Amino acid sequence: MIYVAGIIVILVLIYGPQLWVQWVLNHYNRQDEDNFPGTGGELARHLLDRYELQEISVEITELGDHYDPMARAVRLTRDKFEGKTLTAITVAAHECGHALQHAAGEPMFILRTRLARVSLIAQRVGSFLLFAAPFSVLITRLPSAAVFNITGAFLIMGSAVVIHLLTLPVEIDASYKKALPLLASGYLSRQQMPAARRILRAAAWTYVAASLASLLNFWRWLAVLRR
Repeated sequence: MIYVAGIIVILVLIYGPQLWVQWVLNHYNRQDEDNFPGTGGELARHLLDRYELQEISVEITELGDHYDPMARAVRLTRDKFEGKTLTAITVAAHECGHALQHAAGEPMFILRTRLARVSLIAQRVGSFLLFAAPFSVLITRLPSAAVFNITGAFLIMGSAVVIHLLTLPVEIDASYKKALPLLASGYLSRQQMPAARRILRAAAWTYVAASLASLLNFWRWLAVLRR
């Protein structure tokens, strides 16, 4: 019974934040309910032009809302790009907040961008080690390829955990020091601001949820290797 209760607690801690984030974003993503004059994509374009960042494009994506520093693009899913909802407006402002961080050369943003590139290399190396593990047994005649497996798993999943954790301060800054003051400067009414804060909190917590999920996957992988 204690073992089952422990598993339930772990699942709640890991998947609870993800469910809460999705609930908040969906709850305020009701089309035309707030009668906004423009869409999330139009607001993003307006904010970037306001700060003379015309070189940054605004695009539709299927990969989730994000700012791509390599392509210099704010990317929004279609419902945010075309939507006139509180979620669409707030998320657009949040992603523009990352563009402002990039333009200002803020240290934490630059660090995250560099670490993301390192993480990509680490994941490729980790995949190679996992692929090479069976062959290493044949070549070295060692009884186990656990070192290759553990190292590969750490590079693939451990690097993702590190990136997600280091991303959180950048997300909080984009939400509360960039997007929130922008929205409060005339784009949202006083009555809409509490809901916008909840949406921005959810936007930041997506990375906490991702970190917890990555930790679970890493722990499960290590548990498999120990058998």
